[in-house]
Amino acid sequence: MNRISFTADADTLRDNPVRLDVYASSVEGISRSRLKNGVASITVNGKAVKLSYKLTGGEEVEIEWDDPVPETIIPEDIPLDVVFENADVLVVNKKQGMVVHPAAGNWTGTLVNALLYRWGMSAVAADEQKTSAGTVSDAARPGIVHRLDKDTSGLIICGKTRDAVETLQKQFQSRHVYKEYIAIVKGKPPSKSGEIKTQILRDPSDRKRFVAKTGTTQGKFAWTKYQCVATYGPYSLMRLCLKTGRTHQIRVHMKYINCPILGDPIYSRKDGLFDSATLMLHSRKMAIRLPGADEFSVFEAPVPRRFRKVMRVLHRKWPRENGGVSR
Repeated sequence: MNRISFTADADTLRDNPVRLDVYASSVEGISRSRLKNGVASITVNGKAVKLSYKLTGGEEVEIEWDDPVPETIIPEDIPLDVVFENADVLVVNKKQGMVVHPAAGNWTGTLVNALLYRWGMSAVAADEQKTSAGTVSDAARPGIVHRLDKDTSGLIICGKTRDAVETLQKQFQSRHVYKEYIAIVKGKPPSKSGEIKTQILRDPSDRKRFVAKTGTTQGKFAWTKYQCVATYGPYSLMRLCLKTGRTHQIRVHMKYINCPILGDPIYSRKDGLFDSATLMLHSRKMAIRLPGADEFSVFEAPVPRRFRKVMRVLHRKWPRENGGVSR
């Protein structure tokens, strides 16, 4: 954790209060772009405040960063598993462990870094990385119209032109994109097939987690369809279709029906049989209309090696039961 502490000068500010971010930038030498993008917490006299807080002099200020924000997002020559590419779009089979766009803790090695290099684009300056509203700017995520979690592998489509990006974005926003995932979960679903409709909201006790709830208007509506392809003892192979696209949606919904995804470091516990397993969630198929096309194009990504390794063990230890069981 990076930390700076200072006392606001009383003589300077007594008759002329100044915003905290302006003061920190002009007097303490902290660039405003770093203040906007990298701050984890700000306290004045021990109480949490915002960057817009007006300093009047004599306050004890402490600012902490989780991770220093780089001055630029640099193009990087990172190999990509390209499924399809034309003048308008690029479809990539994202490997597990790759972050989609830069953020605290992952400023390099992301899909954005790779796209900047592949498309011959310039580095993105720090002051372009966020909008005035605090959201990630278009410049900081060239072509990105949807995302996958770091530990989720599989298909992601990117637009290569502004028109292509707008065309793809409209389809994602109107839910006219078919997205199918496969997952290996612990447990057996309540029925062979079904759907899960809940609100998804942040866990008040852990900001890194989300929870699914019904009977509330809090959070965001989330809708997942599932089919149990087969069960093997206490494990199940699932096919999942997203009708909405919320952060951690599939992971939270599988936890909600008592079938946490094998290898999930947030929503599942370590598994004795597969103690080294990583998240068994893969974006397997996508159907979308490409710019200028009337028909849907369908893309598929092969089953990852980590899935095949787990499935070999399951096949050896238990007989396959088609379609799971009802409870």
